Amino acid sequence: MTRQECAEYLKSHDNYLILTHVRPDGDTLGSATAICHFLRRLGKQAWLYPNPEVSNFYMELVQPYFLPENQSYDTVLAVDVASANMIANGYEGKVDLSIDHHPDGGKFCTEACIDATKAAGGELVLEVLELLDTPDAFEADCLYIAVSTDSGCFRFSNTTADSFRAAARLTDYGAHIADLNKKLFRSKSRERMLLEGMICSSLLSYKDARLNIAVVTLEMMRKSGAREEDCMDMADLAGMVVTNKVAITVRELKPNYSKISIRTDGSISSITIAKAFGGGGHLMASGCMIPMEPFAAAEAVRKVVEELWP
Repeated sequence: MTRQECAEYLKSHDNYLILTHVRPDGDTLGSATAICHFLRRLGKQAWLYPNPEVSNFYMELVQPYFLPENQSYDTVLAVDVASANMIANGYEGKVDLSIDHHPDGGKFCTEACIDATKAAGGELVLEVLELLDTPDAFEADCLYIAVSTDSGCFRFSNTTADSFRAAARLTDYGAHIADLNKKLFRSKSRERMLLEGMICSSLLSYKDARLNIAVVTLEMMRKSGAREEDCMDMADLAGMVVTNKVAITVRELKPNYSKISIRTDGSISSITIAKAFGGGGHLMASGCMIPMEPFAAAEAVRKVVEELWP
């Protein structure tokens, strides 16, 4: 589906439920909230699926748009959801349309608008919405959150000229860039700083520190006092080693169950690593879940990476 076809679809349907992904980040939440607000401005009924994993950091943004209990809906839209098993916990129904920047993002729904060249789903959402109307300042804020967080404030290798163009247009539309950048990228809680110290002091390095694995345990979370909102962008830490080529972050979510975030320089496909454990993503950024305690999960991923090592 082209952008124009996607825009016409949004215009011709109504009564939307908008889905985000598990462990929701700024891209899925910002993009979904922007679309929800935009559709309402067009006179349509639109709600966000109440994702149970939204952190306190983003709750103020999304909660006003949550689907009320017993509220019906007709059209289901997934935003920045890479696969069916990445849909927010609790939703088990149909998906009519997906707007996404993951290469496999359209395989679980009836229609899809996909562009895997985009650094963030928010870039694609912006281009679709602009075909219908000019985003307002609130929508610009939401989409700047989406684009800036998925590009690491335009530092990640997935950042393109289109990413900067999107940010420029969002600034023109009224996005509060300075305030958002401070909140998203220049502020850390004391608990987050304590947690980072524990993670860095226990960093696992292999292949002459070209493969680095950060492990985040429940005990570390307890000792530091860190909360869910303190764990944003945790996948960046291991990759900050100057010699790094592959960075793995293993986060213990509950006993014997770990979330894996994979970042590579492109010489090894992060998707291939993630797919070994049923996950997915992009060439240089992917993820999966492993039913193991964190250090066992780290070892399992290390073996897969070393088998693929060029």
